[in-house]
Amino acid sequence: MDIIEWISQPELRDPVAIVAFEGWNDAAEAASGALWHLLEKHDSLELAVIDHEEFADFQVTRPTVQVVDGEREIRWPHTKAWAISSIGSRDVVVVLGDEPRLRWRAFSREVTALLTALGVSEVLSLGAFLGQVAHTLPVPIIGVTDNASLQARLGLLPSTYEGPTGIIGVLNEAFKTGGMRAWSLWAATPHYLSGSNNPKASQALLEKASRLLDIDLDAESLNRDVGEWEQRIAAVVSDSDELTDYLVELEEAAPMLADEGGEQLVEEIEQFLRDPEQ
Repeated sequence: MDIIEWISQPELRDPVAIVAFEGWNDAAEAASGALWHLLEKHDSLELAVIDHEEFADFQVTRPTVQVVDGEREIRWPHTKAWAISSIGSRDVVVVLGDEPRLRWRAFSREVTALLTALGVSEVLSLGAFLGQVAHTLPVPIIGVTDNASLQARLGLLPSTYEGPTGIIGVLNEAFKTGGMRAWSLWAATPHYLSGSNNPKASQALLEKASRLLDIDLDAESLNRDVGEWEQRIAAVVSDSDELTDYLVELEEAAPMLADEGGEQLVEEIEQFLRDPEQ
């Protein structure tokens, strides 16, 4: 059985890929939420599906049952690719899926082969982690790139992390080995809001991605979602004196973190990569 099921393989215009995986490297669904927003906002063409039969541990990531038109269907873990042609002068390939549990090197080879067949030369991976940040302040974004001038121009917090990595780190290495340019953007999301999605972090990722790729991903279209989210969170915070006091502490500490170059946030993502269960 072929691992990649091709649905359509059109000729794309200088395509760039944006990749995210649902799972532990997707805190508050910020990374996957950014890509789902792109797919919901723009017409897209389904390109291919990578079957996870060889890459999933179904006792950990179980298939789910859905009712479609009155019929029960099983949704198996998978990774899917779409093409969006309505954003700018370049086509955008969106790759979104469940984080694989097994055979990461083989999985990375399949994703690399898929993107190579589509003519992709640049790949941006998105991720998000839980940090000691306030939801009322701008979302800190950490960039993983070997281009120091680009990092400075975009105002990305640097990382010299060494240690255990996730599927995004493995994929980026595979992309580079395959001759592609590869970057990652990570959003810091408030740890006290870990149980809900975070459109503000999704918007921040899209804003940075737009500048990095020089493509207008229309992050402003999330303004309404962000505003409603902030109102809901503000209502919850106002009902808790303890949470209100903690939020003030985070806000007061933010200028000090900025003066220190964001080292604490970088340390937090590095600790998150070492032990996401902490």
